[in-house]
Amino acid sequence: MDLLYILQIIIIAIWLMLPAYIPNPMAAVFGGGRPIDHGRYLQDGRRILGEGKTYRGLGAGILCGLLIGALQTALTSRNIAIQGVQLPSFGPDITGSLLVILALSIGALCGDMFMSFFKRRLGLRRGAPLPVIDQLDFVLGAWVLTYILATDWFIANFSTEIIIAVLVITPVLHVVTNIVGYLIGVKKEPW
Repeated sequence: MDLLYILQIIIIAIWLMLPAYIPNPMAAVFGGGRPIDHGRYLQDGRRILGEGKTYRGLGAGILCGLLIGALQTALTSRNIAIQGVQLPSFGPDITGSLLVILALSIGALCGDMFMSFFKRRLGLRRGAPLPVIDQLDFVLGAWVLTYILATDWFIANFSTEIIIAVLVITPVLHVVTNIVGYLIGVKKEPW
């Protein structure tokens, strides 16, 4: 494999994942307010999700994922290429694209919420690190929901090379964005 091919795979991987990458940090930026679990506890005496998962954050995350996906759809309709790479579309038409973009965005947020639920069951406090899982929970959520709702699109776009690229790139991007979020005061921890 030559360096140009690897660069092309990385560009496509990031392009395809943008509607999943954007929602969680934007949920943190615009979040707050009423928690999704309404402050409820399970029988184990621990919160269902915790204070960090709010309706406002969920809505803002989905909206931001939708907006970035709409921008990407507009660019692909103009056959924009980056570094000679033809960027893939999110569907054959507006309806198909909207379904894929929403599945990536909502799936990412659901994956993150599911992991919060799991972390509470382990007795981990809000913001406690859970290496690897913290970096990939939203990816798995995005992929599962997208596979369920747009199977053909998912299979056509997420080749083995793209999947590997996402699994390698995402932890690096996650760490960098968390550090930036911490430095600008959006996150309480740099992980």
